[in-house]
Amino acid sequence: MSEESTDPTRIRSLAVHRDDVLTALEARARDRDPTVLRLVAPFSGRMRARLHVAREDAGPEEIHVEPAAFVADLPAFPSVDETEDRLRAADEYDLERHREAHQRAVDRWRDRVGDRLRERITLPGTDHEVTVRYLG
Repeated sequence: MSEESTDPTRIRSLAVHRDDVLTALEARARDRDPTVLRLVAPFSGRMRARLHVAREDAGPEEIHVEPAAFVADLPAFPSVDETEDRLRAADEYDLERHREAHQRAVDRWRDRVGDRLRERITLPGTDHEVTVRYLG
């Protein structure tokens, strides 16, 4: 690979699936595997960022973008305990209601996050800013 193709400043825009950003954020919020959006060399003007579980640091020919970088003012992820507390306070708790209520809370969170996606981000390890286009 040429030196030029590993230069991240060649990137002008990223395409990323909206759901990939949301899925990575949710995985992080649930303390699951360290999920990122990954770019792999050769770098060019338009790149695709893909969902990736980062079991190790990015190598010299890849960039790992933290999913929170795509969101302005990230809202807190809904807590399972808070959902349970609300149901118990309303004297409406049972396991099935808890599951359904928490899923609705997560769906609302995903909608709020989707409304806060940034149009531009700075690539990690650089001061290079790129345009982001969301798919889906």
